[in-house]
Amino acid sequence: MNKKRMRKNKPFIVCCTLIVSGVFITSCDKEFLPKPLGYNRLVIPEHAYITSPDSLPYHFEYSKHARFIDDTTAISERHWVEIYYPLLKSNIHITYKPINKSDERLKEFINDAFRLTAKHQIKAYAIDEIIVKTPSGKTAVIAELQGEVPSQFQFTITDSVNHFLRGALYFETKVNNDSLAPAIDYMKKDIMHLINTLEWNKPKAN
Repeated sequence: MNKKRMRKNKPFIVCCTLIVSGVFITSCDKEFLPKPLGYNRLVIPEHAYITSPDSLPYHFEYSKHARFIDDTTAISERHWVEIYYPLLKSNIHITYKPINKSDERLKEFINDAFRLTAKHQIKAYAIDEIIVKTPSGKTAVIAELQGEVPSQFQFTITDSVNHFLRGALYFETKVNNDSLAPAIDYMKKDIMHLINTLEWNKPKAN
């Protein structure tokens, strides 16, 4: 009886063996590729603005979706601030220096701003610099940087006598700039609104 059963089951065993072997060969031939890296969807809010505090030598309109905070870096000086966007993980860094009617100080600040922009030449494949006039007649120098640079947009505004203000855009994320393009364009519009609404505050009497 046992011998007959073994003979009857032999075709079944051979069939199972062939199926298992076929599955094994097929799985060996199949190429497994890692999934492409995905990026989180950017949430772009509507443009809307409020006025910065009047406790500084300047004021302007900035996004109501951003936080207006003091610069707390080790090199910060008085009247330096940051405009931080939690949704976009971006920051507009604002530095301010009084000129005190000194041509030497003005020249120093202009050269410093140029040097800080030029630092990005290693990674930037283009730096486009333009000079614009604001609605109130102020002159602003704007530098737009192309490539995988940490700062994609920078600007300076001065009255050449009393005030010198510089701004630079930064993103916290390591994502490449092609993926950040919608956020960069959004930030550029906000920065241009900031530039066009900038006014110098008169010193407060003691």
